[in-house]
Amino acid sequence: MDRKNLTLRLHLWLEDNQGIYFGIGRVQLLNAIEELGSLRKAADKLGMSYRAAWGKIKATQKATGVKLLKRRGEKREGYQLTQEGKEMRDRFLKWFDTVEAVALKEAKNIFQAHINKYASEEKPSVKKGVSRKKE
Repeated sequence: MDRKNLTLRLHLWLEDNQGIYFGIGRVQLLNAIEELGSLRKAADKLGMSYRAAWGKIKATQKATGVKLLKRRGEKREGYQLTQEGKEMRDRFLKWFDTVEAVALKEAKNIFQAHINKYASEEKPSVKKGVSRKKE
């Protein structure tokens, strides 16, 4: 094993007895909706069906009791995030970044090796709530 190129990878989510409550996939979906103003375009960007994307939004809204999206203007003008949806996304990302920082520090201590964060330029950002990926 090449100890010079170790990378920390985490997959965190919150769930209840009904399934996923909130996770990074939901964050990515919300970010794409915010960026594109459309659930259909966001689903296409993430390689999922409109039905699957809408199902994830509905399941999360039911589980959390938080309305994540609202219609933009009149008919078929797309969606935008509600203030509560933005806050939920940002709280999740803050938690993720905190867990990642602790995990990285502990991994370096335990394995006595240089360990990199995973794809930091592609992971959604807590600061802006959008992808850090360079276009």
